[in-house]
Order: sequence, then structure tokens, then C-alpha cells
Amino acid sequence: MSTASWTEDNTFRSARWHSESVTPPPNSVVVADDRMTADAACRLARAGTGLLWRGDFHNAKQLLQAMGRRVDRNIVLGADPAEAFRRHRAARHRRARVLGKLLVLLEDDHSLELRRAPDVRRACREAYGVPHERTVVALTELLGVLGAAQWREKGVHVPALDACIHPHYGVFSPVRGEYVDLVAQAPLPEEVHTAFDLGTGTGVLAAVLARRGFARTVATDSSTRALSCARANLDRLGLTSVDVEGPTLFPEGKADLIVCNPPWIPATPTSALESGVYDENSSMLHDFLSCLRAHLRPGGEGWLILSDLPEHLGLRTRRELLDRIATAGLHLAAQLDTRPTHPRAHNPTSPLHTARAAEKTSLYRLLPR
Repeated sequence: MSTASWTEDNTFRSARWHSESVTPPPNSVVVADDRMTADAACRLARAGTGLLWRGDFHNAKQLLQAMGRRVDRNIVLGADPAEAFRRHRAARHRRARVLGKLLVLLEDDHSLELRRAPDVRRACREAYGVPHERTVVALTELLGVLGAAQWREKGVHVPALDACIHPHYGVFSPVRGEYVDLVAQAPLPEEVHTAFDLGTGTGVLAAVLARRGFARTVATDSSTRALSCARANLDRLGLTSVDVEGPTLFPEGKADLIVCNPPWIPATPTSALESGVYDENSSMLHDFLSCLRAHLRPGGEGWLILSDLPEHLGLRTRRELLDRIATAGLHLAAQLDTRPTHPRAHNPTSPLHTARAAEKTSLYRLLPR
């Protein structure tokens, strides 16, 4: 267990350190309050010093915003798409590293004893589990926990289900509904006895498959948070025909339809939530393709849901994807395409606007050769 330590009121103190991105605790921590300026905070944070906040909660959020504006200055991405993406990721990483040095102390009941601080206990319990001891976390992480708690309570309306899906902290939210619509509309194989949903996340695609008439659907994931989230959503929807199994990719047995919506971008994730978007070396995509034939029943097919954004960013070519499919002993029977509707696809100020504007999401219907 890592600890963060500091001196306050001439007394040496320490507490458990927690970071969802597995960032180590700062080597040195100083106490900061409302007198701290953004320039001073950035200077200390860039040097690797943690700033344990003891002032007003809302002032801490304002300081975080001011630090972010300073960190974001003079970022030049370049014209080459692949280089622009690398610089964008590097800039985001630097930003997270600097802003992650502004810290807060959660008490042994997950409470936050700062002026004008909200009650964070329920949100922290949902994200971190039952509290045991005082814990130091980055303010940016705590704000993410609070935002996730709001999403979890409110839910995301999914038109294909005419119901809400409630994402948990650390589980990718189905806010990009175009891929859900593809699964809801694609023609089904002749047999609809068993379906697998690999990497189920919130369980949204498993729910769609169950609603489409599969007698049994098995949803899997490698994340224990995702498994818990999927079970809660499927129970809320009353879908008793869906089994949630894991942590694993493929369950035992064979299916008439196997659906996989892997992380779309071949890059290294820096947090649990990013693992729903970034996958180093496309390992989940490759595992799905290489094992698909062995788990299909006769007449069955696999559905791969994938964005072509990596192609527009120069991270993967269409030829590489098709070669990978052929090497796995599969052939592409059909391809259903749609355009994303999320705001960044139509935002000209987005750092990667050119690539996002050209993006399409596809459902590849794969059959054994």
C-alpha cells in the first residue's frame, strides 16, 4: 500500500494514497489553501510536488481550471494526423500529470472536510468500496467520481431499449448510441438460441440481443466493475435470460452470434475508464478474431463493431484489418455503416476535427471461411 506524507501544524502526517491511473504518490507534499496562486501551483506541480488542499472546495475547483488554462497554452499538434494524435495524447498526459498534483484528503468515512464541500461519501463508496482509512486522492479523480455518480443515478437513455442504462464509475458509458443502433438493426442469423456479448461493459448490447429474441445471452468482461455494472443494469431491465460471466473474454461453449465492441483506438490507456477507448496493440480485437471460429456454432456469425477513426489518424490501415480477418480464417459477409452523432464529430474546434469529421462506425458481419 502506498502512502502520501506531509507536515502540517509542525506535525508529520500520512494517509493511504489511491490513484485509479496507478500514478505513484508525489515524493513531497505541501499544504495549500486559498492563498495559493495558479502560477505558484503550476510551478510546484510541474516540479512533482503534491498540493494537499485545505481551503475552500469551490476555490480548489477554480484553481484547477486556472492551472489547466496555463498547461494548455502553446500546444501545437501539427498537420500529420498520426503525429497530431501523438502530440494530443502527450499533451493530455502532461495536463493530467500536472493537474493531478492538486490533492484532497478523504476521511475514514470518505467524507471531505473542506469548506463548501459536497457530501462525497456515497459517490466514493460506489467507486472505491467500503471506507477503511483516510485516503489522499487527486482532486481531478474525485471530480470524476462525483460526475460518474451523477451519470449512475440519472442513467443514459438508450432508444433501442426504450430504457436507461446506468453506468458505474470506471465503466465506459454508452453515450455514442450509433453502435447500439447497429446491433439493434442488423439482420440476425437463422438461429437465435445463444448469443455472446464480449466486453459487455454496462451490458447494453447484451440487453439489446436479449430483447431481439435470443433465448440465452452470455455477457463477459475482464473488468470486475463492468461485471457488477452489467448485472445491475440487466437485473433492472428484468432480463433473466442473460448470464454475466467473468473476468474473461470468451465464455465456455459456442454461440449462434458473437458480438464484440472492442476499444477502437490502438493506444495505451492511462486509466480504467480509458481502457474502454484505447487498447494497446489492439489486443482485444486480435483475441476476438483469432478465437471467433472456435466458438461459433454451424451457421453462426460474429459481429465486430469498430470505428475507422484509427485509419483517419494513421494508426491502422483498412488493409491491416482485412488481413487480420482473413488470417483468422474469416470472411467479411457484409458491412453496415453509420456516422457518429456525438458533438465532437461536428465541433470544428476539436483538436482532431478533420479525422473525427470523416469517421464512420461499422458493424462487420464475419463468417468462417
